[in-house]
Amino acid sequence: MCDVVLGAQWGDEGKGKLVDLLCDDIDVCARCQGGNNAGHTIVVGDKKYDFHMLPSGLVNPNCQNLVGSGVVVHVPSFFEELKNIEKKGLHCRDRLFLSSRAHLVFDFHQRTDKLKEAELSENKKAIGTTGKGIGPTYSTKASRSGIRVHHLVNADPKSWEEFKIRYMRLIESRKKRYGEFDYDYEEELKRFEKYREELRPFVVDSVVFMHDAIQKNKKILVEGANALMLDIDFGTYPYVTSSSTGIGGVLTGLGIPPKTIKNIYGVVKAYTTRVGEGPFPSEQLNEIGETLQDVGAEYGVTTGRKRRCGWLDLVVLKYSTMINGYTSLNITKLDVLDKFKEIEVAVAYKLNGKEIPSFPEDLNNLANVEVVYKTFPGWQQDITGIKKYEDLPQEAKDYLSFIEEYLNVPIQWVGTGPARSSMLEKY
Repeated sequence: MCDVVLGAQWGDEGKGKLVDLLCDDIDVCARCQGGNNAGHTIVVGDKKYDFHMLPSGLVNPNCQNLVGSGVVVHVPSFFEELKNIEKKGLHCRDRLFLSSRAHLVFDFHQRTDKLKEAELSENKKAIGTTGKGIGPTYSTKASRSGIRVHHLVNADPKSWEEFKIRYMRLIESRKKRYGEFDYDYEEELKRFEKYREELRPFVVDSVVFMHDAIQKNKKILVEGANALMLDIDFGTYPYVTSSSTGIGGVLTGLGIPPKTIKNIYGVVKAYTTRVGEGPFPSEQLNEIGETLQDVGAEYGVTTGRKRRCGWLDLVVLKYSTMINGYTSLNITKLDVLDKFKEIEVAVAYKLNGKEIPSFPEDLNNLANVEVVYKTFPGWQQDITGIKKYEDLPQEAKDYLSFIEEYLNVPIQWVGTGPARSSMLEKY
C-alpha cells in the first residue's frame, strides 16, 4: 500500500521533514511530478541535505527511490544534486531510479522560460517562475513534441541520430516562437551524448517498478512536490506550476491504481506563505508579515527568494481538503507563532458584502474578497523544547483543535522547531 505526502497550501510547508520521519519505516520513496523547481531541507544530526528533484527517501540507506514519469528531469541538475548528497556520506547510486517515461528539461527550456517571463513582465503579468524550464518542458510534453528519458538512453545504434533529430526540431520550434537567440546547441548535444551512458544505469520502467513493489507488499511513500494551490487545474491559475500537484498527479505521475493509496497526509504550515505572483488574501504586508518572514526564515531553498507571509487561511485549506481528501494533517512551524499576543485565522471570504461558499476560481474576485478572521489568544512562550503534544500550552491546543474542527480532519503531527526530533505525534 502507498501513503502520500502532499502540500496543502502554496508549497514550502515543510513536507520534507514529514517524509524524513516516515522514511525510517518504508521500502520505497517516489516523486510523482514537478522538477528541480521544488526544494526542501532535511537536517539529520549535524548534516543538512537540500533536495530539489531527488526523493527525500535517500536519507534512509535502506530505502529505494524513484523519480517518476510525471517528473521533468534536468539531467545536469540530477547529477549535481546526487553528487552533493553523496559528498555528505550517503551512498545512493544503487538505490536511485529514474522513469524511462520522464521528460527531459534542456538548458534551452530554461532560457526560453526566462524569455517568456520577461515578455510577460512587459505587460505586468509575470508568473514569478523559478526559471528552471519546468513550464516550457511540460508545454512540449502536452504538445507531443517533448523528449523522454528512453529517447536518450536507448541502446539501439540508430537511437542517437533519432535523438538529435528530435532535439533540433525542438530548437527550431523555440526559434520560431522567440526568434534567434544566442544558444550553443552543439555543446549541449555533446554533453547529452555523455549523459546517455551515465544516466542509463538509473533508468527503469517505472510502471513495472511500482507494480512489483505493490505486489510484494512493500511500504511505499509518495512525495508530492509544490502544493495544491499551485496545481495546474485547481490552483490560482495562471500563477501556478505546470503539473498536477494534488492527488491526481500521484496517480498519473506514477501509474498506480487509486485502490493502492491508503493514507493521504496533508502538510500545513501554521500560517500561510507563498512565492511568486498572484492574489494572497491573508497576506500581511506589515510588521506581522515581516515577523513571520524573519522568525520562520521564509526564504526559498531553490531560489533564495523571500516568501510572502500571512495568517493561516482555512478557506484555502477547506478547498484543498475537498480535492485531496486528507486522512490526517501535519501542522508545521507552530513555534513561529510563539511570540504573538494574538493570532488570527481566516475563516471565510466575503465578496460584495456576501459570504461566498468556497475558494473562488476567478482571480479578480479573489483579489477583491474581504477576509473574515477569527482571533485567538497567543501562548507567548517557547514551545521548541516540548516533547509531548499534551504538554503544549492550552492556547496552542485550542488553536490546533479549531483547525481540526473546521476542516473535519485530524491533526496527527505538530512541528515545533527545525530539528529532526521537533515533531510531536498526537496519536
